[in-house]
Amino acid sequence: MLLDQQVTMESAFAGPEKIRARLGTLDPGAVADQDPATFVELFKERPAVHRFPGSMAGRVQALAATVRSDWDGDAAAIWTRGNPDGPEVLRRLQALPGYGEQKARIFLALLGKQCGLKANGWRESAGHYGEEGSYLSVADIVDPTSLAKVRASKQAAKAAAKAAKTSNA
Repeated sequence: MLLDQQVTMESAFAGPEKIRARLGTLDPGAVADQDPATFVELFKERPAVHRFPGSMAGRVQALAATVRSDWDGDAAAIWTRGNPDGPEVLRRLQALPGYGEQKARIFLALLGKQCGLKANGWRESAGHYGEEGSYLSVADIVDPTSLAKVRASKQAAKAAAKAAKTSNA
């Protein structure tokens, strides 16, 4: 989810497998402990993990370090430890390095819609991304048809933002 920024969704979600194949693991401790310069080089190998290898490699290492230190190396504990409700899961996600409000809401919607999260209030906490049939994010992609719907909604949102910017100029 962290890599889903200024690249295609397919590229972002292929990133962890590229890291695993090159490093041999996705263990948060192993990722966090990599020499930063070496880790950037791993990101640059073709095909690149991300179009911004320097900054994104650093963000991935910061996230891995947080998962190791705050969640005992278990990313799933973020949304499972202590049986948290939706608002708490959202708070935990927003506290992660590289996660703003929107990314955290999308991730929460992904957990609820596709990963079986049962936390009370997850849909409300995810905002419009949690709405059934919203087709606004990766949380709604399950097949080529839903991918096309999400892409169309993103294009429409970009067009609306551009039109608003032009009318405000």
